Amino acid sequence: MRKKILISITGASGSIYGIRLLEALNSFNVETHLIVSDGAKRIIEYETDFSLEAVVEKAHVFYEDLDLHAGPASGSFHIDGMCVVPCSMKTLSAIAHGFCNTLTARAACCMLKENRTLVLTPRETPLDLPSLKNMVAAREAGAVILPAMPGLYHQPHDLNDLIDFIVGKIIDQFSIEHTLFKRWGEV
Repeated sequence: MRKKILISITGASGSIYGIRLLEALNSFNVETHLIVSDGAKRIIEYETDFSLEAVVEKAHVFYEDLDLHAGPASGSFHIDGMCVVPCSMKTLSAIAHGFCNTLTARAACCMLKENRTLVLTPRETPLDLPSLKNMVAAREAGAVILPAMPGLYHQPHDLNDLIDFIVGKIIDQFSIEHTLFKRWGEV
């Protein structure tokens, strides 16, 4: 049976990680569902060569972040897991504290209550104490905290190799085979 993964791109720098994740999952025959926050809509066009329309076209299903009546707002909606990539500190705080004011936060809370995989990819540095505490709270609730901190042991040649490293680490959380980077010992 084909996996279904929900991706939310929120208003932190690093929207390319979410876009590349969409591309990679599609190449692995995963059904992709997408949410893009209002902040992310502006950042995508500022940081990348993609238009919002081009990003939305990469997903099988698209939801507006303020649509709390969309399928992912319910735990009974079947999705195998969710990635918030990049995950803004505002969204991380909402998820860590169960403040479900957006579809992203509500869907993430549904992932936690249904014991499904939830990957949060913060892209912020340096980290302040409230952000660190929110990461701990989200981890204690069951989320995987996977910061956008690319390794270098795979000997990247360019920016795409660094992006694929993080995307590959996210995909690993769903037990999907890939060759996006060379693993330790394969170098």
